[in-house]
Amino acid sequence: MTDTKFSTILYEKDGSDRFATITINRPDKLNAINKDVIREIVRAIDLAVADEEVNALVIAGAGRSFSAGYDLQGGDFDVDIDFWREDMSENSEAWLKIWKAPIPIVASVQGYALAGALELMMCCDLAIAADTAKFGEPEVRHNSGPPTLMMPWLLATRDVRWLMYTGDLVDAQEALRMHLVNKVVPAAELKAATEKVARKLARMPVPALKFTKASINNQQMVAGLLPSFQYNIEAIAALHSTNKGREWMKNLATMSLKEYLEFRDAPFRGLDV
Repeated sequence: MTDTKFSTILYEKDGSDRFATITINRPDKLNAINKDVIREIVRAIDLAVADEEVNALVIAGAGRSFSAGYDLQGGDFDVDIDFWREDMSENSEAWLKIWKAPIPIVASVQGYALAGALELMMCCDLAIAADTAKFGEPEVRHNSGPPTLMMPWLLATRDVRWLMYTGDLVDAQEALRMHLVNKVVPAAELKAATEKVARKLARMPVPALKFTKASINNQQMVAGLLPSFQYNIEAIAALHSTNKGREWMKNLATMSLKEYLEFRDAPFRGLDV
């Protein structure tokens, strides 16, 4: 059954097992994430959590990619630190909604999972990737950073620094080695493999997963996850408000997205090791 109350996502309950799927549905833009997407994902998670017939969730992307990250088109990004603090707080709280949800959530990843979409994926409990998937935090190259600092809570510090300092993309096998994802499967088998995991989770005793997730999350909270997220919001808001940050944001108003990405990435060609 598909819920029709959304415009940027699809929400569908499975016909035979107690799980639902949220699909980011902007395939013509590689599922770039804007505020409508963020807010509709939050609404869909609330819908699933309130539904006694939903014991697990899948988050996927329509078309060729999971998501290429936050939508860089159509906004005025030459703004002050208060705007950035509010903007990134909303984004961070949205993805933390995934992390906090009392039901397990599985990311199903094909194509690109970049920047804000990678943060979304990392806030999910589990991740299954197609063997053709690509992962990365390329926003460092245009003087930006993620509002949701989940990566240090999943990966070894050496890998975190590599991804967040260089903006490099890694393939599915490297993502598996880094523990960004749990499993890698052939692209043609991604949907079936993800649904097998979702069915398994949906058939588990609900209290067992609910309290297990709460205990794992508590371990991260005690270790300082939430204060680290808040510090990061302040740090990246300040970063965007520097002279260099404002310069990069002004470029968005004068360049097409294709020109912007070419300008951003050109200095780094030929430097992969």
